[in-house]
Amino acid sequence: MGIITQDMIKQFQTLVESIDESLKITYENLHQGYPTETLIRFLKARDGTIPKAYSMLVDCLNWRIENDIDKILSKPIIPAEFYRSLRESQLIGMSGYTKDGRPVIAIGVGLSTYDKASIHYYVQSHIQINEYRDRVILPSATKKFERHISTCVKVLDMTGLKLSHLNQIKLLTVISSIDDLNYPEKTDTYYIVNAPYVFSACWKVVKPLLQERTRKKVQVLSGCGKDELLKIMDYESLPHFCRRQGSGSSKYTRNSTGDDCCFSLDHGFHQQLYNYINDEALGIKPRAPIKQGSFHVGFPEPNLTGRKIVQTIETEFHKLENQKGFTDQKNDAKTNGNEHQKETIA
Repeated sequence: MGIITQDMIKQFQTLVESIDESLKITYENLHQGYPTETLIRFLKARDGTIPKAYSMLVDCLNWRIENDIDKILSKPIIPAEFYRSLRESQLIGMSGYTKDGRPVIAIGVGLSTYDKASIHYYVQSHIQINEYRDRVILPSATKKFERHISTCVKVLDMTGLKLSHLNQIKLLTVISSIDDLNYPEKTDTYYIVNAPYVFSACWKVVKPLLQERTRKKVQVLSGCGKDELLKIMDYESLPHFCRRQGSGSSKYTRNSTGDDCCFSLDHGFHQQLYNYINDEALGIKPRAPIKQGSFHVGFPEPNLTGRKIVQTIETEFHKLENQKGFTDQKNDAKTNGNEHQKETIA
């Protein structure tokens, strides 16, 4: 992709100024006071092609309106114990900041089971974290570090990745598609850690299918990635699964300490998010009893490239499944408590 020029931004801005009035409020909620930076993100996502970037932005705004995304942070997932079970099965959290102020989002790709609720709850939870990041975390970081911060880094823990994760491919594809289409260029770098053989084998095949701008964002680190990650963040901001070699994700249990496991509902990030959503819900007028039920969001259809990647992953997984050597390795890894998992590029 070429450089995004001021002339391209101005042309894009002229188009955006003509959008329907019905879209302008949600556009303000989207750009959070930084319209130029938002236009640049959409331009980058469409390789600098202005008509495609404009179409993508309008589609995103319509998606936000149709699915009431501006109000999703006032839609708590209840009761609390049910929400806790989501956090135990959808491992994601924020462990701190990089040295230059970008939030560090940790994802336990391999040990996430996504088996405690319907797909709608997991999508709702994912979007709520996205919106909280964009409306609360990034503005707070911008103020704290005294410079505009609009992206995060993600550390993906592959501990636990195994062939059975093919059952999750639909959900992971849905979440990835939502991010690609509606939250473009929000992640600066994806760091892959604790990558097992199954991931390494698939990555070699999938990597050439990705767009160059996406490929450049992905870095597969050795082991738990501690040494490399300490170059960009302090020890206190390392996700718990990166703090010692071979530590793994340490799947959340009731005995996990909130300060250590950033996936836990007891961790500071999740406590703040949980309280924020509940406070927003109480502010809705007229007040009505909050009922249990997922907040349904329309799922985008994966594009051709996305479908091809999914098919390739499935094919490679099945090849590995049929290899006796890999089966033996998988059993040995299970015996040693040293299994691993798979990735989604958002």
